[in-house]
Amino acid sequence: MTATMDAETTESFQSLDPATGELVGEHPVHGREAVAAAIERAHAAAAWWADLGWKERRIRLLNIKGALTRSLNRVATLIHRETGKPIEDAQLEVVLAITHLDWAARKAEKVLGPRRVFPGLLSINQKAVLEYQPLGVVGVIGPWNYPLFTPVGSIGYALAAGNAVVFKPSEYTPGVATLFAEMVANVVPEQPILQVVTGFGETGAALAGGAVNKIAFTGSTPTARKVMAACAERLTPIVAECGGKDAFIVDADADVEGAAEAALWGAMSNAGQTCVGVERVYVVDSVYETFVDRLAQQARDLRPGEDRGASYGPITMPGQLDVIRRHIDDAVAQGGRAIIGGPSSVKEPYVEPVILLDVPDDSSAVCEETFGPTITVHRVKSVEEAVARANATPYGLAGAIFSGSRSAGMNAARRLRSGMTSINSVIAFAAIPALPFGGVGDSGFGRIHGADGLREFARAKSITRQRFSSMNLTSFKRTDKDMARALQLVNLLHGKRYK
Repeated sequence: MTATMDAETTESFQSLDPATGELVGEHPVHGREAVAAAIERAHAAAAWWADLGWKERRIRLLNIKGALTRSLNRVATLIHRETGKPIEDAQLEVVLAITHLDWAARKAEKVLGPRRVFPGLLSINQKAVLEYQPLGVVGVIGPWNYPLFTPVGSIGYALAAGNAVVFKPSEYTPGVATLFAEMVANVVPEQPILQVVTGFGETGAALAGGAVNKIAFTGSTPTARKVMAACAERLTPIVAECGGKDAFIVDADADVEGAAEAALWGAMSNAGQTCVGVERVYVVDSVYETFVDRLAQQARDLRPGEDRGASYGPITMPGQLDVIRRHIDDAVAQGGRAIIGGPSSVKEPYVEPVILLDVPDDSSAVCEETFGPTITVHRVKSVEEAVARANATPYGLAGAIFSGSRSAGMNAARRLRSGMTSINSVIAFAAIPALPFGGVGDSGFGRIHGADGLREFARAKSITRQRFSSMNLTSFKRTDKDMARALQLVNLLHGKRYK
């Protein structure tokens, strides 16, 4: 369901195919009043949705998943048109969204439902219950690079937890959002449990500053700070998934061919427009030359374009071309070598593959998020050095380790300052619904996906019920005998010495 426009504006905007410039759709610019009205409707919907209970919500969410599955190609085609990504990549995005909807629907009651908690011997007369209750209305502000998969990581889990959602998609991909909301409305026609408000930054600001109970944001770090400032006015909590500058480490005993293949996919798929994609590669000296050779060989076969034979599509957001161009120019100006592509690779709206060597660590191509099909490769003496240099960034979203040793790979993965790390694969965690997804530092905080993602959209509720009378220490009728017994018990339980 798309929110209606407010009385103050009849403004609209167009969604365009970034590869061809062709019109994909036209959408309203929702003003502050329209956003507020959508939030108000959502509060009524949230009360109804919460009262349905776990079983009824589960059935409806599984039917939403079924509707999305049956419309997979239709949705993927629209993703392809609005983002420019290859149709196969768009299909994969829908598949991932489907698997997350399924997991959230099936696991919500187990994760969030009431359960008994042992009260401890001092409170043995109490029955202790922990449950998680819905927050109410969740505002979701989504990105353009994965316009279905990423927001579903918040929308699906928020709905499964019993909330209603108001979703503000990117102005570059509003059609995907409205199509998904229509599917939800067809399955759940009784109440608008998912509404879409479209527009630009002002629409998002109205949602962040509105009477929602939580904001789930995905986008750049600077924008996240603005959203947080808007949320601060109402003390609205926020979960933020921001940018990344993810590192890829190759150990001396790694499968070099497999590592090159994975690094290339992580860096170039979706035209490099992936927050958990590969931007920096650190290779141990003994396999450095071999890795660079394999990486370059495979990269020569890649080609951007609109046709089905293209490896990836255009840069979706035109302004990003300037960032990509600046990073390549700065890397070369500081002594970096482009062994594949170079400054001339930026050919609007496409960017051909770029592989850069010998780029200084203080270059913008190493320090800042590029969000394009470029990659910097660095020679290191050891995995220890690789981890140290990988961690030398304010970002901390994801990363990857390729190693022939299980223990060495796990050790390095644990030491990477990131929310997620894959070993001998790339971005594998995103396809596993049970694993939480999120970052640290400038990459944000909080988690979507998994049990942590479900709890992100619920509030813990503790309930005790006295089962029988016992010594009452919280009463003015407390006796010296009661206190003496309590102290004796505490000394017995906790007074021993530990070795």
